[in-house]
Amino acid sequence: MVLAGRTAPSRVLFGPHETNLGRGRSLSERHVGYYARRAAGGCGVLVTETASVHGSDWPYERAPLAADCGPGWADVVAACRRHGTLVLAGLGHTGGQGTSAYAQTALWAPSRVPDVATREVPAEMELPEIVALVDGFAAATRLATAAGVDGVEVDAGPRSLLRQFASGLTNTRTDAHGTDRWRLLREVLSAVRGELGSGRVLALRLSCDEGAPWAGITPEVACAAVAGLAPLVDLLVVVRGSALAPSAYRPDGHTPPGSTTGLARAVRAAAGGTPVVLQGSVVDVAAAEAALAGGVADAVEMTRAQIAEADLVARVRAGLPVRPCTLCNQACQVRDVRNPLVSCVADPGSGHETEEPAPEGRDGHPCPPEREVTVLGGGPAGLEAARVLAGAGAAVRLVERSDRLGGALPLVAALPGRERFTDLARWLADECRRLGVRVELGTAAADGDVVATGARPRPPAPVGAVAAADVLAGAELPAGPVVVHDPAGGPAGTGVAELLAAEGRPVTVVTPDDVVGARLGGDLAPANTRLLRAGVRRETGCVLRAVGDGEAVVADRWTGEERRIPCAVLVDAGPPLPGEPSGSGIPAGDVVAPRTVLEAVLEGRRAAFAVLAGTGGCPPA
Repeated sequence: MVLAGRTAPSRVLFGPHETNLGRGRSLSERHVGYYARRAAGGCGVLVTETASVHGSDWPYERAPLAADCGPGWADVVAACRRHGTLVLAGLGHTGGQGTSAYAQTALWAPSRVPDVATREVPAEMELPEIVALVDGFAAATRLATAAGVDGVEVDAGPRSLLRQFASGLTNTRTDAHGTDRWRLLREVLSAVRGELGSGRVLALRLSCDEGAPWAGITPEVACAAVAGLAPLVDLLVVVRGSALAPSAYRPDGHTPPGSTTGLARAVRAAAGGTPVVLQGSVVDVAAAEAALAGGVADAVEMTRAQIAEADLVARVRAGLPVRPCTLCNQACQVRDVRNPLVSCVADPGSGHETEEPAPEGRDGHPCPPEREVTVLGGGPAGLEAARVLAGAGAAVRLVERSDRLGGALPLVAALPGRERFTDLARWLADECRRLGVRVELGTAAADGDVVATGARPRPPAPVGAVAAADVLAGAELPAGPVVVHDPAGGPAGTGVAELLAAEGRPVTVVTPDDVVGARLGGDLAPANTRLLRAGVRRETGCVLRAVGDGEAVVADRWTGEERRIPCAVLVDAGPPLPGEPSGSGIPAGDVVAPRTVLEAVLEGRRAAFAVLAGTGGCPPA
């Protein structure tokens, strides 16, 4: 793919996203390692984490600031250039969708419209602020160009100030920037092009469907605007979403992949030959290839797919299976007050490239131990441990007491929107076999180098309750209303409630938290929406007191006031008990404590590195 006279080695993009890898507001050496890893894997165009073009914008604590990013951009370019990847600097401003918590100044916005999520009321920008914004984009472009980037991407996506100016939802102005809502975007693109010249790439990330047809940017509105915007840019990335529909930008497994295909096709027809990029849950290679072959788009953005598999393009070209993205958004969506580092359930090494040992086979030094390594347990922790050990050259024996591999992954995959965890279980097992791991099913062993034998079932509380795991495994429940007790706030409680409601049962979720699914992260609001639409009753901020005689008794957590709920059967969605380690091996996964899939895979990986370090193999860095 040729853009502004520059050739990208593939038609696959790695798009901008929050990482929390920065130091202060600059790009760090962790960014460099993270991006270089994707470039080495065959990525064609890489857009760095969007940097604020003006100091008034500080949307999250570790958000890059363009004025501080020059050296970081230069280091990213130097690390990626030898692989041929085109590096674009992401530039933007979040406006009224930011926060005043860090800059402690009023938010900028086209109009005084409170943000639908935070309810913060921004200041309406006057002409001097508009001029400063345009100048900020120009100054950031000069810095990026001096750093050697191949171009920049201007953000007019779901969280951007430029989208807020273009939308009737947030722009109620009566001046020239209100009567022509696309004017500011054209002014910014003109200023950026003036700094770039014709020999560098100008890309535009544009929300073409805000999910608010009564007043916002609809596909029809976007296509009409694109006819005038496309000639100003070299690449157009078509996205969906707004403050009213934030999950539309990075849909999880509840939205089938391919949801933006029709939108991209329509925008491409309006773009008059400007290359268009398909974005939004493009994670399967076959689907990406079909979109390119079918004329849906000229390139595909596979950001989450490359977080899960940094070598995606290289592995496809080599005919090797690609580690799947589960579309769970559990570790890669990190715009969070806890500042977690970007990572991946399937590959916990993502985001930690500067801290982990070299990826398997890349240092050219096989690491055979002096004896066969034994891994006990064929769940996600054990499979990852065996895979890493075998990839480093070790002779590995994997012992699993049941008749199948995967551990609890099939139960996770039984939850709504989590079906792709089956793909992860299959990939881990297939990779172990491909790498020569000797798998013994239906076998028990007393000791091993890595012990990942899983959790113990927790006796359901109270007596007579049915464990959520048993429901997911297909257990029959008595007829009548169901109460799901969810003390954990994770996906199990909400998922089981969804499944049972879909069967037509009356369902109530009881939780001590103030909201159902408190640990769901980005799926919190969508999950509660699905429960409401399914007719699920939610009893929040309460403690389960008793069950019997066809009812459950709950007490308000604050006042102690009791309520009675019809209940033919109680489903306990509490966590299991830790497993019982055997022998002297390194414990991993649920043997340590009840773990998420991410934690289990990470601990299996770390256990493998520890074994290699202790047997004369490749030591961790």
